[in-house]
Amino acid sequence: MLSRDADSLYWLSRYVERAENIARILDVAYRLASMPASYGESNGNEWESALATAYALDQFNEVYSEATPENVIEFLVHSEANPVSIRKCFELARQNARAVRGSLTSEMWESINGAWLDMRRFRARDFSRDELPHFLSWVKEASLRVDGSAMRTMLRSDAYWFTRLGVYIERADNTARVLDVKYHVLLPRDAEVGGGIDYYQWAAILRSVSALVSYQWVYHENLKPWLVADLLILKQEMPRSLTACYAELTRRLDEISHLYGRAGPTQRLARQTYAKLANGRIEDIFQNGLHEFLQDFIADNNRLGAAITDQYLV
Repeated sequence: MLSRDADSLYWLSRYVERAENIARILDVAYRLASMPASYGESNGNEWESALATAYALDQFNEVYSEATPENVIEFLVHSEANPVSIRKCFELARQNARAVRGSLTSEMWESINGAWLDMRRFRARDFSRDELPHFLSWVKEASLRVDGSAMRTMLRSDAYWFTRLGVYIERADNTARVLDVKYHVLLPRDAEVGGGIDYYQWAAILRSVSALVSYQWVYHENLKPWLVADLLILKQEMPRSLTACYAELTRRLDEISHLYGRAGPTQRLARQTYAKLANGRIEDIFQNGLHEFLQDFIADNNRLGAAITDQYLV
């Protein structure tokens, strides 16, 4: 496969996954901003935390003076000033899909093209705070259609494997950022850990990654920060966990190396990170600092992304 085709397949999946992740981030902000008064008062930084999780705070501050709900929603959903808004992600995914149209099944192309066409039909009123949940549900459903069409219809060849690399690199990054922002930024300084605000925030985080029911199945306990972190970092059964993402990345990179006849830095980096996760203990992670662990993981994940680009995509 030509490196430019591999690059397009990799990035079309990253952009679709990123659009879904931004929708999930906004869903968390919306839920936390709608927190019942009986849970106590938050420090009002839910919308700013959405920007921090999306790694877009600096770009936002260049355009807007205040992180109001309306400004944050506009910036993350459809602003021309944001190069990775939800609208832009679908546009870039379609551009990459067009470049490799012959490598995609008709079902996958139709799901990507359909998402882009539907996105163009939305108007500003559809992104209002009252209408936001409906729009975010559509984004997640559009991403699921793209992902499902790839999994159900594409040949298990290098084209498919490069799409999987894009999905899991992006998903791992988002899971780590969601956890880090909740633990390090979101809880007010004067709020009680384990109190009403803390409980509601962790529940919103789990709902945003479709993991609240999974948590109850696995632990049979009330929400506890270290158990939520355990689920989203170390539980391979949880499809959005860091360990699950790196199990998939390691597997797909090994398949690519077997097909092409040699391994390289990407395989070594993926195995190292996967081994650290697979052998990790949540007690050790918290003892050494969850924030520090997640920051190190994000840096390792970025290094793997750069290694994939250097080894296969240029």
